[in-house]
Amino acid sequence: MNKFFLRTLGLTGAIIFGLSNNVMAADIAAGEQIFNANCAACHAGGNNAIIAEKTLKKDVLEAYSMNSIDAITTQVTNGKGAMPAFGGRLEAEDIDNVANYVLSQAEQGW
Repeated sequence: MNKFFLRTLGLTGAIIFGLSNNVMAADIAAGEQIFNANCAACHAGGNNAIIAEKTLKKDVLEAYSMNSIDAITTQVTNGKGAMPAFGGRLEAEDIDNVANYVLSQAEQGW
């Protein structure tokens, strides 16, 4: 095979791989539904009914190093302090969707 064909094949593969990654991306709408069903009692509107200063607002998430999917996923899965663990109640995909929803809402200012 010639080099042009291999480069074209590689580029096509990268495009296909990129598209398949987008298909597998978080479902924000599902995250919103899961949030409303499981999180909104304490975190309606990005607030915190238990510890008022620990909201889900962008600046607070940044201050507590909770401004990443990994950090939020860990918190939701394992719980911490007054927050219960949802790892046994929600599927990993649901938790990922919730984490993505929370970050997207924080970015938009709730």
